[in-house]
Amino acid sequence: MFRPPLSWFACLALLGAPQAGAQAVSESSARPAAASTPAAKPGSDIQARTLKNGLTVIVWPDHDIPNVALANWFRVGSRNERPGITGLSHFFEHMMFNGAKKYGPGEFDRVMEANGGANNAFTSEDVTVYLDWFPASALPLILDLEQDRLQSLAFDPKVIESERGVVYSERRSGVDNDNNGALQEQLQATAFVAHPYQIPVIGWPSDIESWRMEDLQRYFKTYYAPNNATLVLAGDLDPDRVFEQVEATLGTIPSQPAPEPVRTKEPEQQGERRIVVKKLAQSPLLQVAYHGLAANDPDMETLELLGLILTYGDSSRLHRKLVDETRMAIRVRGSTAGGFDPSLVWLAVDLPPGGDLAKTEALLTAELARVVKDGVTDAELRKARNVALATFWRKLETNSGRARELGNAATFRGDWKALFDAPSRYEQVTRDGVKALAARIFNPDHRTVGWLVPTPAPAAPANKEAAR
Repeated sequence: MFRPPLSWFACLALLGAPQAGAQAVSESSARPAAASTPAAKPGSDIQARTLKNGLTVIVWPDHDIPNVALANWFRVGSRNERPGITGLSHFFEHMMFNGAKKYGPGEFDRVMEANGGANNAFTSEDVTVYLDWFPASALPLILDLEQDRLQSLAFDPKVIESERGVVYSERRSGVDNDNNGALQEQLQATAFVAHPYQIPVIGWPSDIESWRMEDLQRYFKTYYAPNNATLVLAGDLDPDRVFEQVEATLGTIPSQPAPEPVRTKEPEQQGERRIVVKKLAQSPLLQVAYHGLAANDPDMETLELLGLILTYGDSSRLHRKLVDETRMAIRVRGSTAGGFDPSLVWLAVDLPPGGDLAKTEALLTAELARVVKDGVTDAELRKARNVALATFWRKLETNSGRARELGNAATFRGDWKALFDAPSRYEQVTRDGVKALAARIFNPDHRTVGWLVPTPAPAAPANKEAAR
């Protein structure tokens, strides 16, 4: 499901892997303890292969528990859409669970759950990712399920119309009737004037209402091709056996011509942009978006640590200034998307009822200017690095985390091996580097400011009967 990126940890590409190692145990108390076994290099047992049809397969074996996590990364998101078909990437996230040739409507979930499995999926501006978790013994069945929906997805008009309604309902709840979501959508559409990052992942209302069958079929054939995907499996697996099984199932799906690349580059912003959204609300909202970096930018780790310094926890710069000291806000959040192309650095401030948007914005701007002028402290950088590294290791304690982070590295950095460079990349971030990047990012001419101004509820109509 689509979720707006308003939490640093929803969007940070904290890449890494847990250390592996074992201590030998003496066979009896009469014998001296055996020497320690050297720690294995993280990821040394990962194997990857590209099949003849272009599907990249990555396997991380771990035999601690008899379970497997699967993540299938498709390089398609709202970035690949255009006016008239916006929202299709997210729509297919729904359609992929609605029946194919062998497993009909509802069967994908029913069969998976009957065999001890579960699943989910998400869509962003850049990718659509399908996630399965299941017992290792169910792998052949799960691959059969995946092959069926990729090779023979059903385009039943009744199902399409039903799912169109579901998507529109999701838009109403997540954007139209959600003040943060509504402001964010308008702000993003204003911050980008050329690049398709201006398109909301959920899609524009008129497009959701008017997708045509030929639009759906063409989009699916183009982007749900094996040569546009990376399949990652982590868990109780024999890589050679996995490659054989994937080759016999997903490997039989024909490749397609490579999708047309996104060539548009966002021109440099040459002055601040501002929007005001007026909605029925109890409290005003402030959001500010600066143009940021792509996921593979060498300064991405520096940006992550800068974001943590500004918005992570009660000791963060912006929480202390806006919430604790001045009480101008009740919450401050931040995020960066880090996609294929330079995206946005977001700062979102929730004000109390009656809060002063102008004064709050001035305080936010002044605090960012202070970071640009004076930089950050050693203690702030050390805390941010510790948080990032702790999250880095924690994510890869599970098969699910490993599958997602391997796919993240392979997709956005171009090589799954980049996963294991993360600790050194965080360690190399310096105070001077943070200060220089803050000056680069927090340029007032490169920002878009959004206010949500509460409007009063309409007056209730007079009750003529009661007045008589």
